[in-house]
Amino acid sequence: MNDLVVGMGEALWDVLPEGKKLGGAPANFAYHISQFGLNSRVVSAVGDDKLGTEILENFREKKLFGIVETVPYPTGTVQVELDAEGVPCYDIKEGVAWDNVPFTPALEDLARHTRAVCFGSLAQRSVVSRETINRFLDAMPEGDEILKIFDINLRQGFYTKEILCHSFSKCNILKINDEELVTVSRMFG
Repeated sequence: MNDLVVGMGEALWDVLPEGKKLGGAPANFAYHISQFGLNSRVVSAVGDDKLGTEILENFREKKLFGIVETVPYPTGTVQVELDAEGVPCYDIKEGVAWDNVPFTPALEDLARHTRAVCFGSLAQRSVVSRETINRFLDAMPEGDEILKIFDINLRQGFYTKEILCHSFSKCNILKINDEELVTVSRMFG
């Protein structure tokens, strides 16, 4: 039971020029971990709307389990466009379901049985989800074998130095790409 791997944060639809695609780094993490045969879970929230229902159906089809609450906010979407060099540009909608992931007794119980969690900075843009992520991290077991992976995932200015510092102090693995490394290096001098 203590071998659960959790992707925690945003579950959303990436709206691409060719159509919508299930997205959100934590949801993708949980799905890919499950493909390696590990016992993974996704933690997020969706709206009580068609897009939310489609996300839940998609998770069921993929046999991706977890705690995905239905909350009174719209399901998250991200408009994705490619620039002239093929680099994606994101328009991430605010005030959406995954900004409001509640901390519940079931989530606390999941945390107590989690061996590894991947969380990011994007879902911490709102107080509700940020507090839920931090309470989850605090409820996890202690020990060197417990992994807390911070996928920094800097997007659209939805991060602060304070959130990054706090997340650095909570994690024992940092996932960062070349562009994010430059941004963080500048931010911290």
